[in-house]
Amino acid sequence: MLLAASALLLSACTVTDAPEPVAAPTPTAASRPVGESGAPVAVAFAPLRGTHAEWAAMQHPSLAAKIDNHEEARPQVALNRTDIVFEELVEGGLTRYLAVWHSDIPAEIGPVRSIRPMDPDIATPFGGIIAYSGGQEEFVEMMQATPLVNVVFDFDDTGLFARADERPGPHDVILDATEVVERNAELAPPQVQFAYGGTDPLSAPAFAAQPTSGISQVFSEERYPSWSWDAAASAWLRSQEGAPDFDDAGAQVRAANVVTLRVDIDWRYGEVPKTVLIGSGEAWVSVGGRTAHGTWSKGAQAAPIVLTADSGDPLLLAPGNTWIELVPATGSVSFAP
Repeated sequence: MLLAASALLLSACTVTDAPEPVAAPTPTAASRPVGESGAPVAVAFAPLRGTHAEWAAMQHPSLAAKIDNHEEARPQVALNRTDIVFEELVEGGLTRYLAVWHSDIPAEIGPVRSIRPMDPDIATPFGGIIAYSGGQEEFVEMMQATPLVNVVFDFDDTGLFARADERPGPHDVILDATEVVERNAELAPPQVQFAYGGTDPLSAPAFAAQPTSGISQVFSEERYPSWSWDAAASAWLRSQEGAPDFDDAGAQVRAANVVTLRVDIDWRYGEVPKTVLIGSGEAWVSVGGRTAHGTWSKGAQAAPIVLTADSGDPLLLAPGNTWIELVPATGSVSFAP
């Protein structure tokens, strides 16, 4: 089945006067894009972005990776080319990312770091590949028990990973992303995770979306990211600890969608916090300079996160990349008008 069909089913909305979700057009001889050979090109959705894409170009697995966010790990490699990024609390009040690439696989990604106990719950719905540097034995076993292909620096003897001379260890492990995806090309592409609307998907009155110029999220005294709406760029621009956050290409990290979830923390693993992601809680979706309130829910490890507006209808994202901030209940979230 074409990915476009899945996207259309999951993007349905029943909110009165809501914008119509984006749907791939039915290809016809006249409307299909034409390739270099003159043959029509099948049109579909990028399943993790909700944007139009060539169907054939989406027929490969997603690559999820555990990405370092220590000060010495910045700037991260190819962070602005991700489809979806989760930010999560780790020990010491720091955060790390679980980043997912599919629609745009870069040559390299990193720095890659070790796995944490919530990562199987985050990564499993995407299928495909998960890359990390290692981790405590029980956490590695938890990830290896998922259906994902595990690509692990500690076990790799095939040259997929390398250490970057210009970066200090242990913040220097870089993965050959193109090669790892090519080696696993037979794996299925990811399923659609969220419902997508148009470029202003929260404009319907039923969403009660509030104008938003800035978002502040506090994970701990050590980590407090923020986002500012740039209307000219039609994007949220990211800062960390009060300073602009840049990727390795020198561009400020940006997102079409910022999804903020309030989450509980399970401390059963001692000093290593586990974000509780199977359950439900408060959610905010920030798109196009607006923020709508609702709830999130996730019924099982393999299930996607479901975002629901206070009205009971699906919360819609705009086509583009998404950052998901898993803010602990002990932290805080605020929105500037």
